[in-house]
Amino acid sequence: MDVSSLPISASQRGKLISAGYASLSSISSLSPSRLALDLKISENEAVEILKVASGRSGGQDKIESGSCAIVNGAQTAWDMLHEEEYSKCITTSCSNLDEILGGGIHCKEVTEIGGVPGIGKTQLGIQLAVNVQIPADYGGLGGKAVYIDTEGSFMVERVLQIAEACAQDMLEYNALLQRDSQACLVDTQPKSFLDNIFYFRVCTYTEQIAVINYLEKFLSEHTDVKVVIVDSITFHFRQDFEDMALRTRLLSGMALKLMKLAKKFNLAVVLLNQVTTKFKEGSFQLTLALGDSWAHAATNRIILYWNGNERHAFIDKSPSLPSASSPYTVTGRGIRNSTSNCKRVKLM
Repeated sequence: MDVSSLPISASQRGKLISAGYASLSSISSLSPSRLALDLKISENEAVEILKVASGRSGGQDKIESGSCAIVNGAQTAWDMLHEEEYSKCITTSCSNLDEILGGGIHCKEVTEIGGVPGIGKTQLGIQLAVNVQIPADYGGLGGKAVYIDTEGSFMVERVLQIAEACAQDMLEYNALLQRDSQACLVDTQPKSFLDNIFYFRVCTYTEQIAVINYLEKFLSEHTDVKVVIVDSITFHFRQDFEDMALRTRLLSGMALKLMKLAKKFNLAVVLLNQVTTKFKEGSFQLTLALGDSWAHAATNRIILYWNGNERHAFIDKSPSLPSASSPYTVTGRGIRNSTSNCKRVKLM
């Protein structure tokens, strides 16, 4: 259960979230003095918060931490394999990139995509927000998208361009198969693509945490959402953040929440990330931001980089995909195959 459900003042809830305490279980073992120190409140106020929290979580905590706990939801490995075989992916509109990704961006997984400015991270994020809406008849998911914008880089005019290209692609596909295109005209109108993207603009890291905590309720009410995109996960956590331990705790809490949402609602979570420099083996090298501990937050990690004048995507980490790279290009119609056959497996 989230702290947002506690019957306490809005300022107290805000202080809990800002200090990295998003769930009731995260404060259940705290002493009043420790909570008072973290929230910069009086110890008496901390005692009252803990009393309310313990009363709200009581029965659930006993089930979770008691010696006679009952664990529900066990699943066999055979069932998991069966689910994976029939699960669909979100195409990137670049067949070469889809190939190394095993079909595209997978549902029930968190995929991190990072790279230098101008490499096409936001373009890819917008492309996925449009492509998740491709109907099942065309091999898509027929879902909707949540787009969380932390940098202000979301361009609705660009979304419209990519939506128009996607609609045109589907009409051409109909013509190729000689199917009746009238049946899908409503679904392929560019305006319908924009209607199916839920946009959140966040301006601080506390707003970012609050939106992600709110997502479970939102997704419960919008069960047709099949992708959540955060562009970028990094931005507000690189701005004057002096308490690195707090930053790590907040980021870990967000990563755990997003992983749970991906599994629970059978959707894909895509986290866009920035780059930084790291001193390694006697030289400075580019690496994704937020440190080594964050590198384990996502199921898959994809790094976008320049190879000469050509953009490449490299699978840096995945439990099921081999390391490989593929060229791609950003066009007026969105993400597409590169015309070059040049491929490179190593990042550096």
